Amino acid sequence: MESEVHGRGVAFPVRLGTAGFDESSGRRKIQESIRIILGTQYGERVMRPDFGCNLKRLLFAPNNESTAGLARYYVEEGLSRWEPRIELVDVTVTNDGERAALLIDIGYRIRATGAIDRVVHPFLLERSP
Repeated sequence: MESEVHGRGVAFPVRLGTAGFDESSGRRKIQESIRIILGTQYGERVMRPDFGCNLKRLLFAPNNESTAGLARYYVEEGLSRWEPRIELVDVTVTNDGERAALLIDIGYRIRATGAIDRVVHPFLLERSP
């Protein structure tokens, strides 16, 4: 029943199991979808250049409130457009000064069931070698 409501498909990241590609469903599938959307920059997919969100535009941006506000806007825009199974409840972005990172806390309601869930997505503002 859960896979009918939330979907079922190849797990992300892609992994090979004993019977082929591992699959995911339910709550995990929605969380994977959120991570795919947040990790895909506009223009990155050749056949779907409008898919994703602009979060990667913030790479090397200063770790301040303006950057956190932009991150929140980009996350809300991307998920509202590309993940129809959820309704955003809140998106909170906090600065992690020690790692030059943003911690993006996403609260959402699954439309089909009304269940509330959360995903925390760390976004590094500086890539290390």
